[in-house]
Amino acid sequence: MALNRDAILGAVDVQTEKVFVKEWGDDVIVRGLTGEELDAYQASIRQLRPRLDGKGMESVLIQDNMRAKLLVKCLVDEAGERLFTDQDTAALGSKNGRVLDKLYDVAAALSGLSDEEQEAMEGNSETPADNGASTSSSPETSSTAP
Repeated sequence: MALNRDAILGAVDVQTEKVFVKEWGDDVIVRGLTGEELDAYQASIRQLRPRLDGKGMESVLIQDNMRAKLLVKCLVDEAGERLFTDQDTAALGSKNGRVLDKLYDVAAALSGLSDEEQEAMEGNSETPADNGASTSSSPETSSTAP
């Protein structure tokens, strides 16, 4: 028998994982994002702007504090409450990059950001030229506006 609406909406499906952080001397709890949170996170690290060649628009990855931006949403206490607010992104981003990278990988996996999705986010999405041929160059990673 297939699940009904109430069973799906009532399912506790957001996963958590304890991760020992040697540099911080203890475990932290990483929680995966909900679908709504994941969409908002992905939108927050993309910028749509005109292509340099004037042919359409391109989506550019904004990498500034990308890991910390995810982690402030995913690090939680034993009760599942966030440890940080979005305003703590810069402060968390000042911590050890290797630690943030390790925790980012866990948060990304728990949130459904597969390797392929992460590569696509780090690539350069674009609107194809009129003939359908791609005219993209290397991905732009700067957050400065044109």
